[in-house]
Amino acid sequence: MAILERNDTGAVARLTMNAPERLNALSDEMLSALQAELDTLREDTSIRAVILAGQGKAFCAGHDLKQMTAGRQSEDGGKAYFNDLFSRCAKVMMSIQSLPQPVIAQVHGIATAAGCQLVATCDMAVAAEDTRFGVNGVNIGLFCSTPMVALSRNIPRKQAFEMLTTGDFISAERAADLGLVNRVVPMTHLEQEANALAEQVASKLGAAVKIGKEAFYQQLLMPLDQAYDYTGDVMAQNMLYRDTEEGISAFIEKRPPNWSQ
Repeated sequence: MAILERNDTGAVARLTMNAPERLNALSDEMLSALQAELDTLREDTSIRAVILAGQGKAFCAGHDLKQMTAGRQSEDGGKAYFNDLFSRCAKVMMSIQSLPQPVIAQVHGIATAAGCQLVATCDMAVAAEDTRFGVNGVNIGLFCSTPMVALSRNIPRKQAFEMLTTGDFISAERAADLGLVNRVVPMTHLEQEANALAEQVASKLGAAVKIGKEAFYQQLLMPLDQAYDYTGDVMAQNMLYRDTEEGISAFIEKRPPNWSQ
């Protein structure tokens, strides 16, 4: 059985991390599988939205500590292995945000350390009511420095710093209040809610969402004046799409758009 399963329904791809016995830890094998699938999805124009879920009782418990312990056995004490591991993990995270399609995390159980980083990295997230979120590395003497990058770009800095330095979990409701997840639903409705959100996104013009997602993350890095200059150019490009012209005409004529893609 594959460590990462992909199932497509229409224009929505569902990726399910399938290592429940390891709480879907981001092992070397899981990172490799995620990267390969993200690289494939990048070129798949038939897919307009992606759901990322976990099999078993947890979404993702972060890095595989047993593998990390084994990595310390090299002559350099694991330095080369750890540098490579965190580089590969960062590449997966950046690949999610640079993917043309929006990615929705479907979260349940726990999302800890790099698992919480994964939720923070996804464009949107839907969580079950009993989900707990944490960046708990400090409890074992390992500050969650790389998860901090995504977390501190999702929630207010003081709340992020508290999570990082106390190692405490927060509830799904608190995660929603802070902006880490979009919505919280009963576990029995989790998959249905994630599917509904993905299908709604997938129903939009794919080219517009693609250019918009890239612009969303780029403008966040810019001063206000540069952000307006940049996004003005993006909107001008978007207005030149034939399908956008069709969408505007359909709205004026009060009919569904007949998009070519």
